[in-house]
Amino acid sequence: MEVKGWSGERRPSRVINVGDVPVGGDSPITVQSMTVTKTADVEGTLQQIYALAAAGCDIVRCTCNESEAAVGLAQIVPRSPIPVIADIHHQYKMALAALDAGVHGLRLNPGNIRRPEHIKAVASECRDRGVPIRIGVNAGSLDPDLYEKYGGATPEAMVESAQRELEYFAEVDFDLAKISVKASSVPLMVEAYRQLAEVTDHPLHLGVTEAGPPPAGLVKATAGISTLLMEGIGDTIRYSLTADPVEEARAGRQLLEALGLRERKNVDLIACPSCGRAEVDVIDVAQKAMEAFGERQLPLQVAVMGCVVNGPGEAREADLGIAAGNKRGHLFIKGRNVAVVPEDEMVGALVEWAEFIHEHGTEAAIARADTARAEREAEKDRSILLAEQGDDANNATERIVEIGRRLSGDSAS
Repeated sequence: MEVKGWSGERRPSRVINVGDVPVGGDSPITVQSMTVTKTADVEGTLQQIYALAAAGCDIVRCTCNESEAAVGLAQIVPRSPIPVIADIHHQYKMALAALDAGVHGLRLNPGNIRRPEHIKAVASECRDRGVPIRIGVNAGSLDPDLYEKYGGATPEAMVESAQRELEYFAEVDFDLAKISVKASSVPLMVEAYRQLAEVTDHPLHLGVTEAGPPPAGLVKATAGISTLLMEGIGDTIRYSLTADPVEEARAGRQLLEALGLRERKNVDLIACPSCGRAEVDVIDVAQKAMEAFGERQLPLQVAVMGCVVNGPGEAREADLGIAAGNKRGHLFIKGRNVAVVPEDEMVGALVEWAEFIHEHGTEAAIARADTARAEREAEKDRSILLAEQGDDANNATERIVEIGRRLSGDSAS
C-alpha cells in the first residue's frame, strides 16, 4: 500500500521560479532560511550561505536595508550556490537596488511599504525582469486600518492584507507572487493559511514568526508548519528560530523527510554556480560526482567548487570538497587543503577521499595528507587566477555603479 506524506491531495497552486528553483505546483516543497550576517560582509555571508546549503536550505534570504547591503548582494548573488532573496524593510528604493544587484526574488511586507505607487513601481520592475515577490504578511505589522477594521490581528485581517497587495500587483500585470501570512501564535497562523488557501492559487510560504529559541521554538514551528503540510497546504517553509540559521535549515529538511515530502539523501552534494571564476563546468562535474557516489551510504557533505580562489573558504563547513584551478583539482577537508590531482581525476579523488573519511574520520584523513604542499600549490593556482582574472571576475562593478545611481536618484526610476 502506498503511504502518502499528507492526509489528502496537495493544494493545487501555480508554479513560480526563484532562480532555478521551482516553487508550487507539484514541485518539491523547499526549505528556506535567512542569513544573520551583515549583508555588506560578503565573505562572511557567503560562508553562511554555503553552510545553509549544506544543511538542506534550497533558497536563502538576505537583508537589504542599506546601500552597503545592496552592494554586497551584487557580489554575493553570482557566487551563491542557491537562489538569493532580498528582504526589504521600509524603503522601496532598496527593493529596486536589490534588483539591480541581481537577486532572484524579493520579500515585501505590506505593513511596511504601504504607498500604492511604491508597491506598483517595485512590481513593475519585477515584471520586466521576471523576478518573483513574496508578499510577507505578518500579524504584528499589519496596516493600522486593518487592525481597526477587524479589532486586532485576525486571520481575516491577514488574508485581506495579502489580497490588497495582489490587487496592486494586478494593476501592473504582475503575478509572480508567493504569499506568507505568519504569526507567532500557532492557531492564528494555521487558520490564516487555511483561509488564504481557499481564495488564491499562489504558492504559499509557511512559517511561525518569532518562534523563539530551541527546543520550545522547534516545537512551536513544527506544530504550525506540519499541521498545514499534512493538510496539503504549503509549497515552501522556513523555521524562524532564535538560533544559528543552520539549525533552521536542518530542522526544515528533517521535517520534510519525516513527513515523506522530501527524499533522504546519502551524500549531500552542494555546488557553486558557474560564476566568472569557474575553471570547469561545475554542473557537469557535480552530476558526474553524484553518479559516481551512487547509492554509497556515505552521510557526508561534499562540495564541488568552480575555482580555488574562493571555493575552500566558502565551503569550509563541508566535510570534503574539491575546487578547480589551473587545470587541477584542489581537495579540501573542512576548508583545509589536503591534496592536488589532475582535473580529469577530480571525481575519482572525491569518491576515494569520501570513503576514507567515512571509514577513518576527518582527523585521520588530514593526518595522511601533505597539507603544506597542498596549501602551497593551492596558493600558487590562486595567484595565477587572480593575475589572469583580476578581483572582479563576475563584473559586479557594473551592478554596483547602477545601484549607486538608483539610490542617489540619478536613475530615471
